[in-house]
Amino acid sequence: MLFKITLELSPQPEGGFTVTTPVLPELITEEDTAEETLADVRDALAAVVEAFQNLGRRSLSETSLDDTDGSNRSQRITNI
Repeated sequence: MLFKITLELSPQPEGGFTVTTPVLPELITEEDTAEETLADVRDALAAVVEAFQNLGRRSLSETSLDDTDGSNRSQRITNI
């Protein structure tokens, strides 16, 4: 199953980049380069899905992944 979610890529003052998403606050990953950070998103999402299962939380297919807060942020959309 593919999901489209909004990712926020943020440069860090100490160097490197962090990716987060407003629709899954549990998903966070960081690396030295933007490319490495975005490549790690699949692993981070897999970890979130596993944690959801272990905690008995709803699966992603049962969770709305629409970012409806109306904010105007710098965003990148990707398929995961």
